[in-house]
Amino acid sequence: MDDLLSGALSRLDEAAKHVEVDSEVLEKLKYAKETLSVRLSVRMDDGSRRSFPAWRCRYDDTRGPTKGGIRFHPSSNVEEVTTLAFWMTFKCAVMNLPYGGGKGAVKVDPHSLSKSELERLSRAYVQAFAGMIGPDRDIPAPDVYTNSMIMGWMADEYSSIVRQPSPAVITGKPLPLGGSLGRDDATARGGYYLIKHLEEDLRLSGSARRVVIQGYGNAGFHIARLLHADGYRIVGLSDSRGAIVCADGLDPQAVQAAKERGGSVTAYTENGARAVTGDELLGTACEILVPAALEDQIHKGNAGLIKARVVLELANGPITPDADRILNEAGVIVLPDILANAGGVTVSYFEWVQNRQGYYWGLDEIHERLRVIMETEGRRVWDMGTAKDIPMRTAAYAHALERLSKAIAAHGTQPFFVG
Repeated sequence: MDDLLSGALSRLDEAAKHVEVDSEVLEKLKYAKETLSVRLSVRMDDGSRRSFPAWRCRYDDTRGPTKGGIRFHPSSNVEEVTTLAFWMTFKCAVMNLPYGGGKGAVKVDPHSLSKSELERLSRAYVQAFAGMIGPDRDIPAPDVYTNSMIMGWMADEYSSIVRQPSPAVITGKPLPLGGSLGRDDATARGGYYLIKHLEEDLRLSGSARRVVIQGYGNAGFHIARLLHADGYRIVGLSDSRGAIVCADGLDPQAVQAAKERGGSVTAYTENGARAVTGDELLGTACEILVPAALEDQIHKGNAGLIKARVVLELANGPITPDADRILNEAGVIVLPDILANAGGVTVSYFEWVQNRQGYYWGLDEIHERLRVIMETEGRRVWDMGTAKDIPMRTAAYAHALERLSKAIAAHGTQPFFVG
């Protein structure tokens, strides 16, 4: 996992070659501002007590309070959390949100817990980190294997600790507890708006518009649904238990129903759909490949298999730096995670704003606000990449770095103090 962080930092170094930035800015952005590691002690249903490692990282708060999800996953560790917080720092800067980057995790398999144990674990997390989070300091949200109900428990626990209702402490909450309309499909919808805005630039306006999606959780299902409704043909899907392809196209709703019945997308066998390996899925001919699972899924061992023209990163860090180079040399355009999946944090920002003002927007207004931001920042990144002849990922980091650099330099750098 150290490689994950070093890979992320290498992208910072590459971006710095293309914009004017003081060395002090890079020094500040190479290290997390604050990381807390704890062990959560939880009473289990059988009366025993178990402890779970947990973390929260506030990477940088120059542009505002830190923002980032909390994941419950058996392989989580502090390096992963730090890297995710680093990515969030740049993602918020790309989207021009008034946030820095944060992230949290508990090392646990949530599927092994009862619902009552899951609630106790969620509340224990807030008890441990209550001094670190807050509506004006650090605002968590859902991530891998956490959901709106867990966020509701956490917001409730924080409100009990500070002895006043504090809905703005956490986003991704249920609607009756201050959640925002549009949050359920925000990550995918942001990616969809980006694709639609850049369709002509990406040469996707023709009749052959095939899509392969790796990962069929929330983001994977919703991007399949949105693209399918727009006339794209979904020719391959996968989840953690298997993958399927169908040259004639897959109906996302039908596949989702089969997955709910059988536990995997492989339960769908209609219209000639057939099971394949993960590598066969990546090698399926298509115009758009959507990694929507976990980190490092596309690496130097399988990047050469990809036949897509465009990769839309809805997962965080799904492509390693080695794979990035392979794809770039092959002429594959990668729409990077810090831009492509930023719809989630953008609508989380909308939720935070609505919580603080006590006034809630309609769904159409939320969709329109999201569309405008995705198109504005997507165009800026695309134009920078085109003007400088650099990959979209490098352009996105450079775009974010310019904003971060201005904010950090506004406090003064060496030339100011010795000039």
